[in-house]
Amino acid sequence: MNAKILSLGFVSMLVVTSCGNKPNSGYAQALQEYPVMTLTEQTEVLESVYPATIKGREDIEIRPRVDGFIDAIYVDEGSIVKKGQPLFKINSPQAEQALTSAQAALTSAQAQVHTAKTNVDRIRPLAEKNIVGNVQLMTAEDAYQTAMAGLAQAEAALKNARATVGWTNVTSPVDGLIGEISFRLGSLVNSNHVLTTVSNTSNVYAYFSMDEVSLMQFMENTEGKSHTDKIANLPEVTLTLKDKSVYPQKGKVETIAGMTNTGTGSTNFRVEFPNPQGALRSGTTGTVTLPRVIENAILIPQKATFAQQDKRMTYKVQGDSVVQTLVAVIPTVDGKNYVVTSGLANGDQIVTDGIITLRNGAKITANHLN
Repeated sequence: MNAKILSLGFVSMLVVTSCGNKPNSGYAQALQEYPVMTLTEQTEVLESVYPATIKGREDIEIRPRVDGFIDAIYVDEGSIVKKGQPLFKINSPQAEQALTSAQAALTSAQAQVHTAKTNVDRIRPLAEKNIVGNVQLMTAEDAYQTAMAGLAQAEAALKNARATVGWTNVTSPVDGLIGEISFRLGSLVNSNHVLTTVSNTSNVYAYFSMDEVSLMQFMENTEGKSHTDKIANLPEVTLTLKDKSVYPQKGKVETIAGMTNTGTGSTNFRVEFPNPQGALRSGTTGTVTLPRVIENAILIPQKATFAQQDKRMTYKVQGDSVVQTLVAVIPTVDGKNYVVTSGLANGDQIVTDGIITLRNGAKITANHLN
């Protein structure tokens, strides 16, 4: 009886021990569940923002063309002026003296011509009657031609002198706005001095630059065969002003510089904006937003990726396992997603959350989000 009880107890212990030491006891448990999305192609608009400097279509430095003192200032800073409108009056004694000298030289030259012509008229009939020789007549005629040349020179000198005196009236070369006026009445000025600037701001230019890599990608993804075609196909640009307000008029990229700045490694763009109300002024700053439309784009959440050294990785689902996949991406404007440029295709599936707990080849249960 006791032997039979001991035998049964021993068998029970073996059974319990065998069950307690069973390997892979968790295998029968469900695999961890992860959210999974199926990738689909869509049209996405990316926006790149660049700091920009605004300049008038024409920013012209106004310099005096003669030396002298400022006698009058006809405009004030910020004034709207028309082409040909007087801006400054320069008192130039040198110009006045040059005019007086030129007028006197012209009078002298006219007298010399009169004298030379009189001599020719007097000698010619005598030479025809052989009273004087032809040499004397030829000498008189040469003197007359020399006097005529002197008269032409004097007339040209007078014309230049009058033009120089005319330069004492400084006028605006274009319609525009007056900038800062650097000098005041009585100031001594010359051609090295900038009196003010006139900015034609009916249209304005916004200048910004793009680095080499961005430019290559930008041009590669812009439709068109030639450089000109690509510029023509670029979408309209938005301007955001310093106070964060968005300028209501859209701009158009007009030119992309043909050379890259070797110092900065960047290339300049020029965007033209209409400025019918004169709200934009030369010298102000802002930012330009350049949209880029990507057809057949694949969008993934940024949290579905992780960095490995200088590369961006994600977990692609293959059956019930995941595989680390290298992707090339571009961030979207919202800062939450990436546009995938390589590494994934339409219809692929990726894990969208919890990737920090995954490893390459790990088995999962997929919770499909779409």
